[in-house]
Amino acid sequence: MTPALRGHAAMLTFSALVAGSFSLGALVANEIDPAALNALRFALAACIIGVAVLATGGMTRAALAAPWRYLVLGGLLSVYFVLMFEGLKTAPPVSAAAVFTLTPLMSGFFGWWLLRQITTPRMALALAIGGAGALWVIFRADVTALFAFEVGKGEVIYFFGCLSHAIYTPMVRKLNRGEPAVVFTFGMLVAGALLLTIYGWSDIRATDWAGLPAIVWVTLVYIAVFASAATFVLLQFATMCLPSAKVMAYTYLTPSWVILWEVALGNGVPGPLVFGGVVLTIIALVMLLRDDEVAT
Repeated sequence: MTPALRGHAAMLTFSALVAGSFSLGALVANEIDPAALNALRFALAACIIGVAVLATGGMTRAALAAPWRYLVLGGLLSVYFVLMFEGLKTAPPVSAAAVFTLTPLMSGFFGWWLLRQITTPRMALALAIGGAGALWVIFRADVTALFAFEVGKGEVIYFFGCLSHAIYTPMVRKLNRGEPAVVFTFGMLVAGALLLTIYGWSDIRATDWAGLPAIVWVTLVYIAVFASAATFVLLQFATMCLPSAKVMAYTYLTPSWVILWEVALGNGVPGPLVFGGVVLTIIALVMLLRDDEVAT
């Protein structure tokens, strides 16, 4: 496989794992404070990645240079996760998911601004098709629901979280100095855990950890291992192989993966019209795979 194809494979896996955090997260959204949950999430993920770093040679002196880079990246992702949960306190999941589909376009802008990555007409068309397909899936082929979409306080809060995520993607490539993805991810996770612990210390102390339902711990393990440690490495790797807009285009697949997760969890199968949106997202990704005009 070429580096570009490996990047696409990494993001395909990334989108499937992230989708699981939506389905499981919905089960525990009201059981624990966002800052407390994400502080522990980052800490557990850092421990897991730390073992991998030790197994592959440890942190080099060069990787420890300019530690502010990890604070920047850890801070950006911390802002995203906290604002996502804060927004979901008032925003319906459908509305929040619609906001999330803006991330690839924003990432494309920041990729141009920070790295001068150019979005070709073919790539722009693919992003537009993918966005349309994702919205069709999100609103379950209900045009009335689409036009009834209203932007509330929660959606605005989550938008700023998505803005932070969109900046994070090109910043990985800009700040990386040749460190392996696993090493760079470890530094970011440690920094994020530190920042979240400081920010959410009062919420962490106020949480009745022993009294949390079992589903919270199941979800925490999943988001720490699969939706954090694994996906962060995949994202770091992909951003070194693909332009930022292509990397974030895989967020369009997330609603489709969520459908599969919901079916697996016994929440029913959507109507056949919804799968038209799934087809559009697949077409968009095929177009991105065949787009050889953008330098990686």
